[in-house]
Amino acid sequence: MRTFKLYILAALLAPVLVAAQPTADKARLLSAEKKYDEAIAMYSELYKESPDSVYTDYLNTLLDAGKFKQAEKLVEKKVAEMPRMPNPGMNLELGMVYDRIGKPEKAKVQYDSIINMINGDDILTNNIAKAFVDANHDDYAIRTYETALQRLGNPPMYGRPLAALYAKKGDLEKAVDVLLRGGPSVFMTSDQAKELLLEMLGTDQKKLQQVQKALVKKINLEPSNNYYGEILTWVYTQKNDWEGALIQIEAIDERNRENGRRVFEFARSAVAAKQFEVANRAYDDIIAKGSETPYYVLSKSEKLAAGLKQIELNHERKPEDVAALSALYDSFLVEFPKHYTQKTAADFATLNAVYGNNVKKAIIILEKAIAEPDTRRNMMGQFKLQLGDYYLLTGRIWDASLNYSQVEKEYKQEIIAEDARFRNARLSFYRGDFDLAQKQLNILKSGTSNLISNDAIDLSVLITENVEDSNTVPLQRFAAAGLLMFQNKDKEAEALIDSIKAAWPKHPLADDIVMMHATLATKHRDFGSALAYLKEVVDKHGKDVLGDDAVFKTAEIYDEELHQPQEAKKYYEQLIIDYPGSTYVQAARQRLEELKSQGLQ
Repeated sequence: MRTFKLYILAALLAPVLVAAQPTADKARLLSAEKKYDEAIAMYSELYKESPDSVYTDYLNTLLDAGKFKQAEKLVEKKVAEMPRMPNPGMNLELGMVYDRIGKPEKAKVQYDSIINMINGDDILTNNIAKAFVDANHDDYAIRTYETALQRLGNPPMYGRPLAALYAKKGDLEKAVDVLLRGGPSVFMTSDQAKELLLEMLGTDQKKLQQVQKALVKKINLEPSNNYYGEILTWVYTQKNDWEGALIQIEAIDERNRENGRRVFEFARSAVAAKQFEVANRAYDDIIAKGSETPYYVLSKSEKLAAGLKQIELNHERKPEDVAALSALYDSFLVEFPKHYTQKTAADFATLNAVYGNNVKKAIIILEKAIAEPDTRRNMMGQFKLQLGDYYLLTGRIWDASLNYSQVEKEYKQEIIAEDARFRNARLSFYRGDFDLAQKQLNILKSGTSNLISNDAIDLSVLITENVEDSNTVPLQRFAAAGLLMFQNKDKEAEALIDSIKAAWPKHPLADDIVMMHATLATKHRDFGSALAYLKEVVDKHGKDVLGDDAVFKTAEIYDEELHQPQEAKKYYEQLIIDYPGSTYVQAARQRLEELKSQGLQ
């Protein structure tokens, strides 16, 4: 068995080789068949005629045959014939031969001579290091980089490859040391350092613990080096120790007199990671510094936004939780009324309308926000769209349409105008005016926003495919059920779609009715029923327009609600295979990649 191949010389020196002759092919075949004596005799003759063309194969055959003395002589002769100049490739090859034939001291002489050739030339350094790595001599690859750094006096320069080599050896403390030498630089930004650490450590808690200890040791030696603290904080988050991370961040912030800037940024990261308790502690610590602190108002407003996000994600939320957060919003807006012109007002309205069952208060909030003279143009449009939705919730159809139309008119050529136009088209659909809805949808089908364009196409197809012989009654009922569902009158909506099925059992709306049942079941977190309905759509109507929707929604339920990634993976893959033209394919591929990166096979 061949334990290694000597391709180092070719890699480093790239000699020009002549085309192999048929006899060389025969020699290779004989060597592969372990007929070494015949192969060696043939290579010997070929080598006399064209040394460069068969040198490597000749040498490997000698080594495989155990002809070590001949191999040694062959390499030494080759070295002697080379020009009198630094030649790391030949020295490395000779060293490897000495290793193979059991002469480690002579091998060491060759390897050390290569290290002595390092002069600070970047290309030479990288080539030598790569050659040593390819030859399974990582220690010498490390010496290569360290020697180059001594010559150059530039510690961060080879941090990335050097850290990877130390990590490969299992010396994580040294890996951290070289990775973070000198702090962030053009050779290694803090984000790149974190990325490389992630590659080296993955989610291995033991390795993370080792790196944490190494960083603490460095911080104790250099307490003023904030870079170490920043990386240590990141390690804490990777270990899911957010409290430890907060302590570290606050210490850095305090030491640098940053007035809460770093703590504020950390709080945002904690919210993004759904670590709401530690995020609230971070915001509270900034707020406790007093109103003179630059991040005081921002911390208060973002703490409210984090509270809303927590309410949204908590399916077991209690009315008192919503009421408590609503009281905090009220208090904040009394203290800072100018925030009625900002997203805070929109969030406050959402809290009341969607989670507090208090649409009237939400309408009052938005009407006040719209009346504020300092409300910015972009926020004004968002407020009006949101207010239109809440008018629709309370049955104020014309007021809703008026708001949508105002936004459509005032924001021409902007995406928000398309959004308003779609909401008006949907409203026309709800009211059973299908001709007007289609006219509005036809304008949107070529819209600039893919999301709005896709929604417009879906609604247009629903109308087109479900009007039978001018009989629009079934579709009118279905549209009315859609409005009832929008208004959270779910029992009435369900009763209405069931009446369609009873009166017109073979109507083309059959798949849409089952899908609406699935949507209602999902809304009420009855995932067993939702999955059953989605399966019915696939089994009975899989070739219709809702087939891919049903498969994707099934995958999402297993993925996001039931936390069964293996099942989710099956349906993401089914979507890609069975519905290659679906608009969901890209999202499915992306999620599969994420699941794969998390270790799912």
